[in-house]
Amino acid sequence: MDRLRLGEHVLPLGRRTYVMGVLNVTPDSFSDGGQYLDAGAAVARGLEMAAEGADLIDVGGESTRPGAAPVSEAEELRRVVPVIRRLAREARVPISIDTYKARVAEAAVDAGARFLNDISAALFDPGMAPLAARSGLPVVVMHMLGEPRTMQQDPWYEDVVREVGAFFEERIQALERAGVRREQMILDPGLGFGKRFEDNLRLLGELGRFGSFGLPLLVGPSRKSFLGRILGTPPLDRVEGTLAAVVVAVLQGADMVRVHDVRAVDRARRVVDALVRPGDPWTSGEEATP
Repeated sequence: MDRLRLGEHVLPLGRRTYVMGVLNVTPDSFSDGGQYLDAGAAVARGLEMAAEGADLIDVGGESTRPGAAPVSEAEELRRVVPVIRRLAREARVPISIDTYKARVAEAAVDAGARFLNDISAALFDPGMAPLAARSGLPVVVMHMLGEPRTMQQDPWYEDVVREVGAFFEERIQALERAGVRREQMILDPGLGFGKRFEDNLRLLGELGRFGSFGLPLLVGPSRKSFLGRILGTPPLDRVEGTLAAVVVAVLQGADMVRVHDVRAVDRARRVVDALVRPGDPWTSGEEATP
């Protein structure tokens, strides 16, 4: 694949790493719950992330942290649709909807979303795959063990990289049978979603092995608990850990990183891309001041 089509937007692949800014319109997300529950505050943060260097803005109305309780479809719609509608008009970057509910995703697409970020890889709602097929929009194929309420209750793998790869193979085939084109799919190993500490480290360190599928790779290490275990810090104090994980992910071939701290990650990815993807300069030709 050489490009990803998001409706009217096109993202060339292999020439730069794309930053997806996290916008949680929720009261209980693990690191920023409640900060952007108000629609006005959420839109303002979305526009701020775009100015900071976000290439996409991922809007979610239901927390998927470990142990999180589900949110009703009506409540999720109430939270995300007004925010997406405004951001689709005012931001100059594509908007993503973070949901596993097909009706929420469809309403988000109608409001202007152009990317489907489904943590269940279209397993939780039978309507998600047909929606992806009809819309032609990119859809994330993410690995998760169980569901958010139970995923961290003693997860276990014999070989996490092999098992996540087998999951990708099965879901790619199932989605293709449902009419989703292969070039719509983005793979995400699901760091923190039903993974032990050592599983997260191994998936991050061996991310490049999933390049054999020939599909874009998305990684979401931002502020995750495995970083907190290493650093001994709470979620809001894990910027440096997130940056280190992003650098590793880019060196391993990640095409997209999903993060909260957009400005810092944008700067880090520019430096790494200059080293590993030098064919597409970040600057507009102007000399940078030393």
